[in-house]
Amino acid sequence: MHDRLDAPHAPHHDGSPASVRTPAGAVVATPALGQHTAVRVEVPHSAGIETVTLRTVEDGEPVYAPATRVVRGPAVDVYEAHVRQVNPVQRYRFELHGPARSGWLTQLGMVEHDVPDTWDFALVSHPPPPAWAADAVLYQIFPDRFARAGASQRWPDWAEPAAWDDPVATRAPSSMRQVYGGDLPGIAAHLDHLLELGVSGVYLTPFFPSVHNHRYNAASFDAVDELLGGDAALAELARVLHDRGLRLIGDLTLNHSGSTHPWFLAAQADPGADEAGFYHFIERPDRYHAWRDAPSLPKFDHRDPELRRRLYEGPDSVAARYLDAPFHLDGWRIDAANMAARLGEVDRSSAMQQALLATMRSFGDDRYLLAEHCHDATADLQGDGWHGTMDYTGFTRPVWTWLKDPQREARLLGPPAPIVRRDGATTAWTMDLVRGQLPWRSVVHGMNLLGSHDTLRWAWVAGDRARRHVGLVWLLTFPGVPSLFYGDELGLGADLDPGAAADTGTRQPMPWDRTESWDRATLALVRRLIALRRRCPALRRGGLRWIHLGADQLVYLRRHPEGRVLVQLTRAAVGRVTLDAGLLDLPAGRAALDHDDLEVTAGRAVLPAAEGPVARVWELAPGELAGITA
Repeated sequence: MHDRLDAPHAPHHDGSPASVRTPAGAVVATPALGQHTAVRVEVPHSAGIETVTLRTVEDGEPVYAPATRVVRGPAVDVYEAHVRQVNPVQRYRFELHGPARSGWLTQLGMVEHDVPDTWDFALVSHPPPPAWAADAVLYQIFPDRFARAGASQRWPDWAEPAAWDDPVATRAPSSMRQVYGGDLPGIAAHLDHLLELGVSGVYLTPFFPSVHNHRYNAASFDAVDELLGGDAALAELARVLHDRGLRLIGDLTLNHSGSTHPWFLAAQADPGADEAGFYHFIERPDRYHAWRDAPSLPKFDHRDPELRRRLYEGPDSVAARYLDAPFHLDGWRIDAANMAARLGEVDRSSAMQQALLATMRSFGDDRYLLAEHCHDATADLQGDGWHGTMDYTGFTRPVWTWLKDPQREARLLGPPAPIVRRDGATTAWTMDLVRGQLPWRSVVHGMNLLGSHDTLRWAWVAGDRARRHVGLVWLLTFPGVPSLFYGDELGLGADLDPGAAADTGTRQPMPWDRTESWDRATLALVRRLIALRRRCPALRRGGLRWIHLGADQLVYLRRHPEGRVLVQLTRAAVGRVTLDAGLLDLPAGRAALDHDDLEVTAGRAVLPAAEGPVARVWELAPGELAGITA
């Protein structure tokens, strides 16, 4: 199934600064049209390769050029070639040849057969995502459940008020009407918790007025919900976060509004209204397309220019209003982004992305555009649209398949069949299949998550603290922007009953007044991991190379010119693993977590055995592969 050369012996290249020569400090290479970019391939002697040829595709035509060996090492040679940026998305791969083996090196690794260009590496000349995003650790907050500061005493008529420690309603309609009263001043009041955790920013689920607690069926985009504290509260939250160096990302729905929104009411009432074309009507007024046929979520028709102007095009749009003073949002997460501007033969998604990006860039080049996408998003992540997506397909689902409690039935976002446990090689292959279709910039700016407001709690999925901790180490040491769902750092959800975990019971309030329920070991681990990530460029911007793939063990190396990090994850008892230290250029490492140092002797690196689920992380010295410059 995995017809790839054994990982340590395979030639390697990725889009990171370890393989692609980028300007000092750059997250990714963003060459201008006509510019040449140096790219390097590491070729172990054991791979049996003698020549390396670069293949690019220029204006649709393959072009070949020899790569030059620039380093002759005792175990690994390094070849270099130069990619000319002829097209905005410049794709390339390497042809490798030797006496006993030949094949292609693409983002799938080295394969000894032809593969489609889908898997080629890519350099992108479009304006890059904001540099800060690749360095960020985000913290997702569902405002109604995080903290209550009494911003408003006026409960809406539709609400079913709940005391902070009341059980979470798990069945509709109460699951959507139950309101705990969390608000934006409550978030600001707990800023110290975020700072001590070490996160870089907050991602808020919607803050617009609504008739449901999740607020994805907006009743207006004109103001912040008064129940959350109104416009003044959002402006003040943004101010205090920015004053302490944290970012703030909002949540905007471009696929639909709520059925109580004035735009929809006007469109229903009058076919001659300005808003009449804002929605996809089948038969006005009561037959219309909606998100998953939910009548409360009528679907926008992006063919209407006035809708686009009001919603996301230009300085007077909703999107622009909250990026501007006094809110100064640092970006938007777009809800249901995979469906927005798409219906049947209508597909304006690309145009929508471009228009929204233009609006965001009018406020500077530091605004982050993240998309919700619950399955394969690769077609929308080719470098000219979304900066990244919530990577349920390339991260969340594979992690669950490898680490979930084998005694628990867990489902993730849609498919009726429960998650099935897989072995380590299959898990890594799944991740590579997704990541292998993306430019590197989309990988490092996409959001990795173990769970969200739409999923089961990670602590419940993992089932015990040991597996939970392995998942947290994976999240915070892997390429991409890690995101914690509020309370994950406390082990929140570990004690949920299966019925609650299977529905919206995972949106339970943050237990500020029940500190005895906090898992202090998990909190300490998360703080240390975030501090490690912030300290190590390799964890934020470095490339990824699988080192060992066993059924119950995964080992990978994150490498950057300023340092390297080796990560070992296990989910069950495993024996010691011996690696060729010279082949991988592995020096003795300093333990970054509580475990023994990496044992390196006589050219061998020995990874310790494990009696069960465990995660080990070693910081390694920076540097290039040792050798003689050719």
